[in-house]
Amino acid sequence: MHLTAGDFATALLWSAVAGVLAWAASWPLRRRSFTGLLVSLVLVGAAASTGAVLGAVHAMIVSWDWRAAVGLSAFAWLIAGVAALAAARRVSRDAAVLRRDVAALADGRVPALGDDRLPAEVQQVRRELRETATALAETRRREQALEASRRELVSWVSHDLRTPLAGLRAMAEALEDGVPDDPAAYYKQIGAEVERLSRMVDDLFDLSRIQAGAPATRPTEPVDLADLASDVIAALRPLAAARQVTVTGDVTTHVAVRGSNAELGRAVSNLVVNAIRHTPAGGMVTVAVGPDAEAARLTVTDQCGGIAPDVLPRVFDVGFRGEPARTPPARGLSGAGLGLAITRGIVQAHGGSVDVVNVDGGCRFAVLLPTA
Repeated sequence: MHLTAGDFATALLWSAVAGVLAWAASWPLRRRSFTGLLVSLVLVGAAASTGAVLGAVHAMIVSWDWRAAVGLSAFAWLIAGVAALAAARRVSRDAAVLRRDVAALADGRVPALGDDRLPAEVQQVRRELRETATALAETRRREQALEASRRELVSWVSHDLRTPLAGLRAMAEALEDGVPDDPAAYYKQIGAEVERLSRMVDDLFDLSRIQAGAPATRPTEPVDLADLASDVIAALRPLAAARQVTVTGDVTTHVAVRGSNAELGRAVSNLVVNAIRHTPAGGMVTVAVGPDAEAARLTVTDQCGGIAPDVLPRVFDVGFRGEPARTPPARGLSGAGLGLAITRGIVQAHGGSVDVVNVDGGCRFAVLLPTA
């Protein structure tokens, strides 16, 4: 029995319907992954071939008409080819999306998400590219902030170094010419300016080590935070008295931490000096020590009048100072704005944290350190 035109059309129709149904049924597979996409192609081709065979059998095609077999197979191959072309277009579109994301990454931009029709593998790659771009953007932001901070620090330090150097030169020339009536006062002032320069150089050296991740001394010994605070208060009371500032302490609760006594003393001293510096005459600075859950807490509260909210996050930045850079510093309290940055570096090197909040009439610096 030979194949009639109607029977051939029936077989073709069955093949087309089977291919379309397989393509529609495999839609979830294509969306899930590239593996699903390949499986979908095979299923569509197999379904088209099976549809053609079933259509031919249904039409009672029993003869060995090779022309009919070739025609049906060709049509099945045509359907599979169309499906492969559609899959190739899909892969090309996915690759274009990835190329766009890579170009955005190369330009320093964060690729945008939002196309949920992509396969899982492409979505995963896009998420990883986005995470990488976000990390790179954050790194660039930190580098730019650090570079701006360094430029600002160099500007401030240049001024702070130039001022005492100019004074030293003027006093040296005056002494050389025999101008001053009281040379001893000039010698005393020269010694004070040299001490000021020495402190600034020490601050810069310590800060460079801290930023390099190498604190001067590794935390190795138990330190009584109350005793340390008491020593700092006793050492700085003469300086506070010269500024007509009272320094008091609630340091009767002994809490032990593990670290370097010298480094932690430097950190606490910087906080207290900063509080004295910004507290007006007649004001008070309070130091307190006590436990805080599984940590030791040290607070330094001053009466500076508070810190502006937009300035508060920058207090611990390198080179930042609350007053204009060219404001004449208080005697014995001058510096390059490195004290709080050094304090933060020391505290973090000891596994702790330091922050500042505004309180009534002033601000409070709080240091948290893990107990020994």
